[in-house]
Amino acid sequence: MITRLYQWTLRLAQSPNALWALAIVAFIESSVFPIPPDILMIPLIIARPREAFKIAGIATVASVLGGMLGYWIGFGAFETIGRPVLEFYGKDAYFDEFAVTYNEYGAWAVLIAGVTPFPYKVITILSGTTHLSLPVFVAASIVARSLRFFIVATLLWKFGEPIRVFIERRLGLIFTLLIVIFIGGFYAVKFI
Repeated sequence: MITRLYQWTLRLAQSPNALWALAIVAFIESSVFPIPPDILMIPLIIARPREAFKIAGIATVASVLGGMLGYWIGFGAFETIGRPVLEFYGKDAYFDEFAVTYNEYGAWAVLIAGVTPFPYKVITILSGTTHLSLPVFVAASIVARSLRFFIVATLLWKFGEPIRVFIERRLGLIFTLLIVIFIGGFYAVKFI
């Protein structure tokens, strides 16, 4: 099934509607869809290397807009569904404490989820639920998604097909390790 899906994306990457499909996938992945846009973006850039940065730009814009939909879902659905459940169990005060803590570090959460394999949609919805500042959310999303998509585009543009396997298997891990090192370095400087 995975092979067929990948072959389908390769064919879609060569179709005239490929960029629209990428935009749709990047948009809905940021709020509800489980499949990341990379599955379409990578073969699309391999098929059209001259358009690598245009493709990354489309993925970035669509992903940030989809993230805003996720934010809205969290913002709108929490009061009608989430809060009554918490009140029923007597945990609504705990959520308010969590929201304050989350909003202190929310930009970092958005940045980390935006570049690592952690599901970005979880953070977009959580950011809306906790009422993280919308400008902070949008700015962090733009930085994170740009980093993720433009690094992939640059690697594919520069090295082409040979780098594909590295990106598909290891780039998420490398992003995660870099974030861990960055956070570790931040704490080391702060507490040493």
